[in-house]
Amino acid sequence: MAAPSPSVQRSFRLTRRTADLLDACAESSSESRNSIVERILAEALRTERHPLIRFRRGATGRREPILVGTRLLVRQVIGTLHGSQDTADAADTLGIPRYLVEAAATYYAEFGVEVDLDIAWAEEFAEREFALWMQQQSALH
Repeated sequence: MAAPSPSVQRSFRLTRRTADLLDACAESSSESRNSIVERILAEALRTERHPLIRFRRGATGRREPILVGTRLLVRQVIGTLHGSQDTADAADTLGIPRYLVEAAATYYAEFGVEVDLDIAWAEEFAEREFALWMQQQSALH
């Protein structure tokens, strides 16, 4: 996600059960209670606005928006859309219904800056991994 904006102080009451769950989550992770609540609340509010989008932590530990019922990240769908500019073509290419491509496009319309940052991160990550692989191949041959 994008760089955090300035924080705003709010006060909320939690049920004991929710507070216990939050405490347990914080104890088992490296995140603070505040960062957990911020992340979960931000993702839940986005899911309310975009019900076909969920969030998943990938192998690198980053959380990204994903289309429900698929393994496709929003950035992957948007990358395909950028190549074709047509939701029907993108849906055919990805092998998913058009409404899912449209859901990703709608999410992108609202959170495009963050999705673009995800795309840039993925490209940089792929370049670093490829360079590492090339080094390994050179060392082995």
